[in-house]
Parts: sequence; structure tokens; C-alpha cells
Amino acid sequence: MFTGLVEDTGTVERVEPRQGGVRLALRPRTLRPEELTLGESIACNGCCLSLVDRSGGVASFDAVPETVRRTTVGLWRPGTSVNLERSLRIGDRLGGHLVQGHVDAVGEILARASEGQGARLTISLPEQLAPLVAEKGSIAIDGVSLTVAAAGRDRFEVALIPDTLARTGLGAAQIGTRVNLEADVLARHVARLMEFGRAGEKSLDAAALERWGYGGAGGAG
Repeated sequence: MFTGLVEDTGTVERVEPRQGGVRLALRPRTLRPEELTLGESIACNGCCLSLVDRSGGVASFDAVPETVRRTTVGLWRPGTSVNLERSLRIGDRLGGHLVQGHVDAVGEILARASEGQGARLTISLPEQLAPLVAEKGSIAIDGVSLTVAAAGRDRFEVALIPDTLARTGLGAAQIGTRVNLEADVLARHVARLMEFGRAGEKSLDAAALERWGYGGAGGAG
């Protein structure tokens, strides 16, 4: 579990094909790989990947074919800049929003405009993700926790502050750049409940939620 607050950026040094997947070797800018734990989860541009090697100042991760197909990992080449975040520890501050590192879809930057000292991005919104993205809701873009400034049926907008532009790879993102998108985990569950509601319930009301174990006399409180 992550917060969407990027700790560091890394540069891809090697991409080695492996049975449909890849092994990625990244050199962090400030994180020290030798201080990381083998097997720990690191969000790499929003993808939750497990550390498999940490030698020579380089952190290496394996991405399976599913990850390569459903994220931008398949587009990474030596020199690609990647946002990095270590997973949450119990007691850490949740400064962004709860991010799982499970990419829902890939979007494309359609427009970029200066806005005050920051920038405003317009990003394509894949059809399957559109119901999960709402104005003033949260979304992770390449692992960066952001607030949706505007949402349409096929696109949405976010506003980036100067610090985000300086500390993450979004500062260099241009029109045509493809980015990993992860919707708010709560939106995913509401959409799933609505799916079952359409199939067998007349409406999504308090009684239906209680039958499914959410709240009510039998809830945990």
C-alpha cells in the first residue's frame, strides 16, 4: 500500500526480456538500494513491483507479462525516468490517498498548459475507467496522488503544483506521453456494488448495503 507521494525518481539502466516479461534495473537518484530489503514492494511509476536485486547501486525488479501488457512498463527504455515510492509502514502519515500500486489503465496526455506557477494536464480517460473518476476525487498518475480538477466522459484534468513538477517525472511529461492510471480504491468497490445492484437489486440503498455486510446492526462499527 502506498500514498502517492513520490520519494525519489530513478533512471532505467537496463531492460532484459524474460519469458514475456522483463527485468528492470533502475538507478535511484537519492534512495540507497543497499538499504532496501529484498522482496519489498516499491511503486515504480505507480506499478507495485518487488525488489529482486540491489547490487552496484542499482535496484532490479521483475515485471510479468500481465504487468507489461497493462501498464507503461513495456515502453520503458534505458534513460526512462521513473517515480519511486516505498510502501507504507504502520504509523506513517497518509499525506496523499490510499494507492495500491495496481494500475487500472493507461492514459495519454492530450494537452498541457501553464497555470500560474504550475501546469494543467488533460489526460485521456479509457472507457472502463471513466465511471471511477470524479471531479475533486483522487487519482494516481504514474504513482503521483492527484486531485481531479475536471472530469468528462473520455478525458479528465489535473492541476500540478511546482513541487510536483520538480520532484516527479510529470514535470517532463508532454503531449503524447502515456501514463499509468489508478482510480481511488473506494470508487472501485462502489462500482462493483453498483454492478451487483444492477444485476439483482432494485437500487443501492442502506438496506442493500446492510445485506452485503456494510454497516447496520451486524456491522463492526
